[in-house]
Amino acid sequence: MNRLFLPRLLPALLAAALLAACVQTPPAQSLSAQASSSPSTGPDTAPTLAAQQERERYVSELMQRMTLQEKIGQLRLRSVDAGPNVDKEALLQEIRSGQVGAIFNTVTRPGMRVLQDAAMQSRLKVPLFFAYDVIHGHRTVFPIGLGLASSFDMDAIARSGRISAIEANADGLNMTFAPMVDISRDPRWGRNSEGYGEDTYLTSRIGATLVKALQGDDPSQPGTIMAAVKHFAMYGAIEGARDYNTVDMSPQRMYQDYLPPYKAAIDAGAAGVMVALNAVNGVPATADPWLLQELLRKQWGFKGITVSDHGAILELIRHGVAADGRDAARLAIKAGTDLSMNDKVYGKDLEPLVESGEVSMAEIDEAVRHVLRVKYDLGLFRDAYRHIGRAEDDPADTEAESRLHRADAREVARRSLVLLKNEGDTLPLKKQGTIAVIGPLAKSQRDVMGNWSAAGKARQAVSVYQGLAEATAGRATLLYAKGANVIDDAEVVTYLNEFEKDVEVDSRTAEAMIAEAVQAARKADVVLAVVGESQGMAHEASSRTDIVIPESQRRLLHALKATGKPLVIVLMNGRPLALEWEHANADAMLETWFAGTEGGHAIADVLFGDYNPSGKLPMTFPRVVGQVPLYYNHLNTGRPFDPENPNKYTSRYFDHENGPLYPFGYGLSYTTFDVSDVKLSRAEMARGGQLTASATIRNTGRRDGETVVQLYVQDPVASISRPVRELKGFSKIFLKAGESREVSFEIGDEQLGFYNAQGRFNVEPGKFNVFLGLDSRAAQSASFTLH
Repeated sequence: MNRLFLPRLLPALLAAALLAACVQTPPAQSLSAQASSSPSTGPDTAPTLAAQQERERYVSELMQRMTLQEKIGQLRLRSVDAGPNVDKEALLQEIRSGQVGAIFNTVTRPGMRVLQDAAMQSRLKVPLFFAYDVIHGHRTVFPIGLGLASSFDMDAIARSGRISAIEANADGLNMTFAPMVDISRDPRWGRNSEGYGEDTYLTSRIGATLVKALQGDDPSQPGTIMAAVKHFAMYGAIEGARDYNTVDMSPQRMYQDYLPPYKAAIDAGAAGVMVALNAVNGVPATADPWLLQELLRKQWGFKGITVSDHGAILELIRHGVAADGRDAARLAIKAGTDLSMNDKVYGKDLEPLVESGEVSMAEIDEAVRHVLRVKYDLGLFRDAYRHIGRAEDDPADTEAESRLHRADAREVARRSLVLLKNEGDTLPLKKQGTIAVIGPLAKSQRDVMGNWSAAGKARQAVSVYQGLAEATAGRATLLYAKGANVIDDAEVVTYLNEFEKDVEVDSRTAEAMIAEAVQAARKADVVLAVVGESQGMAHEASSRTDIVIPESQRRLLHALKATGKPLVIVLMNGRPLALEWEHANADAMLETWFAGTEGGHAIADVLFGDYNPSGKLPMTFPRVVGQVPLYYNHLNTGRPFDPENPNKYTSRYFDHENGPLYPFGYGLSYTTFDVSDVKLSRAEMARGGQLTASATIRNTGRRDGETVVQLYVQDPVASISRPVRELKGFSKIFLKAGESREVSFEIGDEQLGFYNAQGRFNVEPGKFNVFLGLDSRAAQSASFTLH
């Protein structure tokens, strides 16, 4: 953890009266001031030896007083179930009897206070901590993970994390199951939307940034929450991109591509790790001692808590490694899974397992110690209510507008938008004339927020239509037509709406909706088609076999194209889509992902040129689904395909154009940029040394704008085959029209080495190629020799 909070020991163990300190909910203005200040990004600060000893003494004394049942209770993370028939008294009684250690799925201070009151009625009064899925915002919703990654802007990402922590902690929360740093190279996976794309370096940077932003310097203080990085490990590499599926992977690829983002988050001080649902090479992560003990704790030195995913321990039976619940509990606790999320098996089976000798008391104590350390660091033993506060200080309206951070959300959202096409300078639009706004997502407030939108309220989100209407008020005429349902497949709609109303279905015929849309388009000067996926189509348990825009919306787009009016496609989606027809036929196309509470305003800012887009893609967009997995940093193979000199016997498809539609790192601007030749500070370098790679970037257009300069490195000859290029640095710069600036990157062992099959980092001598440019096809290059 970045810095452990170490309060003074209470005079009597958990028997002193609780302090009456309250956690006020500050107004939004003061929260913005806190969020705008730089998060803790400096070197980690370790607690002093004396402080560590004091914490360990406190925890040890408490554990000596605990019964086995009370210890097991600390290992249970219970959900607050919703619904009219929930037996809430049963949960309260579990807490009073010391059978619950932590709670998730409650997001209001009054609700938490009742549960903490029950904990204070238990024999030892061990406080609860409260967790929730704060993934990309809490009450103010920021862009989804892919949108944040598209910004390539660590300051903006840190701002989203700070505000998320401030808002979540103001509601009494102590921990979030985030950031999600699973590398994914297959857009069919629904959970791409939560993560940061295909690249190891970019995801590692974002994961570390968010951990520090969420946790700050002191997790006991207001405005901070602990981070539990997920899903450990390699969940994004599941076969067929089918959720909950298995992963089979070589150790070398694990260490090189998939494990570094988790380690970066842990090195940044993450207090927790959520264990993945998948099996890795045949062993479910929840029951994998190599993953949770040898790698995580011994090799990486992790000191925090591990948390199972929802119901994952009992699922060991269906994985085929446990005979029953008792066997599953034994495997999980011995592997190193500390907290059981919503499984009853720890509470039911751990005690008889200890009594039989199948699980040792030392194994129970180790897990309990991890949990109690977290509570100590949160300051909960000094004041169990320090984050919940007093009832008289609760906000009068938990969902009040004043609790939102709209300006911050708008600024981060517009930095996340990616301009994919702009033929003939169709964009930016003028705020005049008649604009047809068409599409099933144009007026959706729920979908613009995206999935895992925490405590965000759809009624407070700005739809695309609302953003456009406010931007053009009194200056242009907007015509609206829904044009189509998001999807016409009744079975899919039933699936998506199983647990919540995800897709609203218009009862009119498809023909009638398209006819209305075409009529509006014909009256307009330009057509804005807001199409893509509902947020629930890019979610957990929402893997797709195809990644095209649903057929109902494609028919609409064809009809709009036939009107001959300029066609601007505004995409809303949580994964890369296959957009060959759309790219060929749209005059302009803007990727907006799910942009959050202020999404509509941010999108209008870009469409009308009040903000010059600067986002870059964090995942490759294939031409067709048959190409996936498709990612930029692939190995070359012995017969690489060369599009300039195509040959039959090379690694290619013969029935379709090869290569991506849009590569990793791609994104246009309303201005243009030129990159000079690459300059290296030296032609040769010894291992352990450093050199500088630089180039001059010039804004050659007529508008001021930002771009992301990207550094890629290639090791063309090594002991194992290495990728064609790998991202090793980036810099987002702003240039006025006509302005030039030199951008430099330092290159050393960290950028040149790689992991072998034993997980050891090697730096091998030889020639290296360096590329600088504005996407992963960067053409400006230079070479040097490492001795």
